[in-house]
Amino acid sequence: MALTSRKAKFYFLSFLKHDFKASITVFFVALPLCLGISLASGAPSYSGLLAGIIGGIVVSLISGSQLSVSGPAAGLTAIASVAITQLGGIGVFCIAVAIAGILQILLGLFKLGGFTHFIPSAVIKGMLTAIGILLISKQIPFLIGYDQADFWSNELFNIIKLNHIFSNLGNLYDHISIGAILIAGLSLMLMIAWNKTLSKKLSFLPSAFVIVLFGVILAMVFNRFIPALQLRPTLFVQLPAHFFSQFSFPDFHAIANHTEIWKTAIVICFVATLETLLSIEAIDKIDPYNRITPQNRELIAQGTGNLLSGFMGGLPITAVIVRSSANAESGAKTKLSGITHGIWLLLVVLFAVSVVNSIPYCILAVILIRTGYNLAKPKMIYGVYKQGREQFLPFIITVIAILFTDLLIGVLIGLAYSVYFLIKHTYRAGFTIKEKNTGHTQQFSIELALNVSFLNKQKLRVMLDKIPPYSIVEVIGTDSIYIDHDILEIFQEYKKKAHNKHIELILKDIPAVETIELHG
Repeated sequence: MALTSRKAKFYFLSFLKHDFKASITVFFVALPLCLGISLASGAPSYSGLLAGIIGGIVVSLISGSQLSVSGPAAGLTAIASVAITQLGGIGVFCIAVAIAGILQILLGLFKLGGFTHFIPSAVIKGMLTAIGILLISKQIPFLIGYDQADFWSNELFNIIKLNHIFSNLGNLYDHISIGAILIAGLSLMLMIAWNKTLSKKLSFLPSAFVIVLFGVILAMVFNRFIPALQLRPTLFVQLPAHFFSQFSFPDFHAIANHTEIWKTAIVICFVATLETLLSIEAIDKIDPYNRITPQNRELIAQGTGNLLSGFMGGLPITAVIVRSSANAESGAKTKLSGITHGIWLLLVVLFAVSVVNSIPYCILAVILIRTGYNLAKPKMIYGVYKQGREQFLPFIITVIAILFTDLLIGVLIGLAYSVYFLIKHTYRAGFTIKEKNTGHTQQFSIELALNVSFLNKQKLRVMLDKIPPYSIVEVIGTDSIYIDHDILEIFQEYKKKAHNKHIELILKDIPAVETIELHG
């Protein structure tokens, strides 16, 4: 009993010293991100906050990670915004989120968490870059205080194609807010300055919290003292006074009527799983205790979170590298930090809705632009470019394909191009041939590669047929781990040809196989 009480006391003191402070830091990072991701997804604000609460409390409890923090996924905003429109509303979309959660649980139970290792890093980087570009582009209307739904489809498109340009410019001017533009511009400047200088001196203050506080104060000053810069009520976060009154359980009967639900669920499962596994891999690298997160247990935890979030009307959940790194940098030691940050979010929606509703959307857009920039950093893109065309071409093709189609098709196109590269190089690298002359006799040494597949059949056959009569040919398979049966058949068939052309054929470490003649 005394041992248990000493252990509990140790954990309690550790929580007060490390995890409590870290949980507050993560909370100030998570709150604007939850709201901003709701905004970028075209979902109600409570959907993002609900996902943050479930990700903090439920996922952290089940997960084997001590430092990872989960919440609504920035990487899924582009998918969510399109899917909510296509499926006819947040209610139907949430069914897809719940199904995605079930799929993730199954992946974890069947121990398939390592499937992401089969996706080339160039394709993964291309996917994240495309998501970052889409995320940034979606924030432009909020940066300028445009509160209509047709900025990309109507106003901007008509101006670009010079369709009634002056009238559309007038419409655009009528719907933007000079105050929002000013707040966004000053906040962006403060964010850049903060991250470059002040963040090191005041590391206990998260930049997201500083930017939100600055924006809220500036908006209050404009609204009270400068009527020309006053922000309209539609330009602020609009959480309902009674948060839980917004809950509506999805109508699961819609599954039979919407085949798109299943496609959306698979995409959510794929991207959420990928984002989660990449995040926990990154956070494990900065864990001072070198703890390794079990992947399959993490998928079960994330799947449970998504099942619950979808069932209650929330957005998709993943492990989030921004929150997780803030958690680690703030000195967190255990998962109590992540759980407590979820409790802080819950307390805010229960008792501080009016405070949240004083946050302008343009501030959330600034924070999301930073998130998008981190996903699509020019430095990272240039780094991929410097690695050569074998890395850059699959990367840029994935980016372009996602921007012009959708995420799932874009990734599949990137994968297909990577497979093409693999086949191309496998075809080239099946063997090497060296030639030397001894007197009047030509000698050929053919050294097989580590793996020789049927893709090398044609090239090998053509090369053997070109060897002149009265030559010496040595085929060496000493270093080969795998030689395809089709390749072995070629060597067996070549014995007769070599004899007829008076070629001395030496097969070294090449297994003999029986050739089967095909009869028409």
